[in-house]
Amino acid sequence: MHGSASPGWLLFALCAVTGAYCLLRTRSAVEEQRRTASAEALMGFGMAAMAVPAAVMAPPHWAWGAWAAVFGVATVRAGWAARSGGHHLHHLVGTGAMVYMAAVMSLAPSASGHHGHGAAAGPPAVTGLLALYFAGYVLWSGARLVPAAAALGGDTRGAVPWRDRVELAHACRLSMAMGMLAMLLMR
Repeated sequence: MHGSASPGWLLFALCAVTGAYCLLRTRSAVEEQRRTASAEALMGFGMAAMAVPAAVMAPPHWAWGAWAAVFGVATVRAGWAARSGGHHLHHLVGTGAMVYMAAVMSLAPSASGHHGHGAAAGPPAVTGLLALYFAGYVLWSGARLVPAAAALGGDTRGAVPWRDRVELAHACRLSMAMGMLAMLLMR
């Protein structure tokens, strides 16, 4: 990502912590949650890697193509999984957005003449549509999270293992959507 270092580090921290929590959720007893959590961990860590400020690490030109390929495979996998459930459609859009951002970064020259981390901007319509989708998802997901927390009422921490708590999974997805929105707006 480009821009100021402070927002980049904050975005890195948000995405890395979210990816780490999703990685821990892969230990769930529920198979569907494990699969979803692994896809979300990949997304969180990928977003964290993209958010590292350019002043710290400017990846080689080929790295953006590699990111596009990794998330291209994840997009195909999410598309296949989307046949069975609506939640996977969000993964499809998210992984597609990662392919888009990596492709844009691989094509954009930086100020030093090298590719990556420069002032990249893809087609405004695509960037705008993705930003609109993630803004809507943030609002929808945030509104969904409030009733989920209120419905829990009392202290249920001992009743449901932390890796299977629905409200934490929703918070994880909300955090990644906010991160994706920030990444798109920083372009």
